[in-house]
Amino acid sequence: MTDDRAIYVLLGLLMLVLPLSSLIARRPSAGSVVRALIGWAVIVGVLYVGFINRNRISDAMGTLGERLGLAEQSVEGDTVRIRQSVDGHFWAVARLNGVERRMLIDSGATSTAISEATAKAISVTPRRVPPVLLTTANGTIEAARGRIDTVQIGSLETRDLQVVISPAFGEMDVVGMNFLSRLGSWRVEGGTLILDAPKPR
Repeated sequence: MTDDRAIYVLLGLLMLVLPLSSLIARRPSAGSVVRALIGWAVIVGVLYVGFINRNRISDAMGTLGERLGLAEQSVEGDTVRIRQSVDGHFWAVARLNGVERRMLIDSGATSTAISEATAKAISVTPRRVPPVLLTTANGTIEAARGRIDTVQIGSLETRDLQVVISPAFGEMDVVGMNFLSRLGSWRVEGGTLILDAPKPR
């Protein structure tokens, strides 16, 4: 049993013990106690089943959201649509060298930028010589260079994309103009960012 599952079992037992002790203090009939215990056992059972199947439930909710048109990101052939988030930004689910990351799409960023943790996860070695100096809202920072073999957003894919890497980014990963400029087009319509693949030559 995993630690998380053990915690849920203990919480479930507490949920049974607390109402039982309350009932005993009031000295109800045996039938009332049994009915209360059955009711609480059903509640605990539902919570436990929900916990052990949380990944399946999450996937099902995501699928339902897509069917209702509520998904943040959807793919239609060579077009990817990304709804504006409640924070006013556009967040893409991208695959960097096959590793999934949630990335901010920023047309104001010249280069795609990734955190040191992401660089390690996708096996990109930062090249710190010569360093890259970047001007940010918090001043000038020093970053390293790197290259990602493949970057995918939905059905869109590009290869050999240069990125910058710095601890100053924290856990933030950003899709910049060097990715967007490789697309056929990109635009915002009615709170949705639309990314189109390049036209065949």
